[in-house]
Amino acid sequence: MPSFPPASEPFETIAGSMTGGLLLLCDHARNTVPEPFGDLGLPADQFERHIAYDIGGRPLTLELARRLQAPALMTTFSRLLIDPNRGEDDPTIVMRLSDGAVVPGNARIDADGRQARIELFHRPYHAQITRTLDAMLAVAPPPVIVSIHSYTPVWRGTPRPWHAGILWDRDPRAVLPVLEGLRADPALVVGDNEPYDGALKNDTMYRHGTLRGLAHVLIEVRQDLIADEAGVGAWADRLEPILARLPLMPDLREVRHFGSRACS
Repeated sequence: MPSFPPASEPFETIAGSMTGGLLLLCDHARNTVPEPFGDLGLPADQFERHIAYDIGGRPLTLELARRLQAPALMTTFSRLLIDPNRGEDDPTIVMRLSDGAVVPGNARIDADGRQARIELFHRPYHAQITRTLDAMLAVAPPPVIVSIHSYTPVWRGTPRPWHAGILWDRDPRAVLPVLEGLRADPALVVGDNEPYDGALKNDTMYRHGTLRGLAHVLIEVRQDLIADEAGVGAWADRLEPILARLPLMPDLREVRHFGSRACS
């Protein structure tokens, strides 16, 4: 299992410029399960898989934050404990079965157990995002939210052809420049709302981007491409100049409401 620094909070905060116009997020940064939840009844090798965290997501977020001098917020708990990229009412917020793995520690979770995890982990992370955005809005025009994720290269036996995917709902402001920037490289296959659709009610981007009218983009990178330091560096090289341009675009620094396909 990867070694992560100990965490006393359900989120990790990376300092950066509060006026620079970018906030980086990583919802599935670690595969750790704090006490008293133990290992959820799973063998250690299951925590090496994509079901436990977004492989490569944290180091890529850290490297981009360093290069862009941007603040970043990342979770310190495994998505197997509770998924911060789901709404509190989403039935998949605590997974009993994840890509073929039965999670014994989740199998019999009741409403009280679910609520306890929401209050201990899910809400504090989102509250910190809200506080950070409020602080940024108090000193500068609205920032652009960039969420970093990764996905498994093979799903249910089918290889995924995309090197990266850009997920979004209805607000195209930050999405189109990132899509265009990545697609300028003819060697890359870049998905538009692939391998997932970005319209999900009450997920992180909905809650902090769509509802607040802030420009936002969710970037998914295939996990085998950022599983080591060299891969992280290569993708940071690709993304850094693209993301650096976003705060310079005036229409991205405005509050604008586009609504959501998830509410249609």
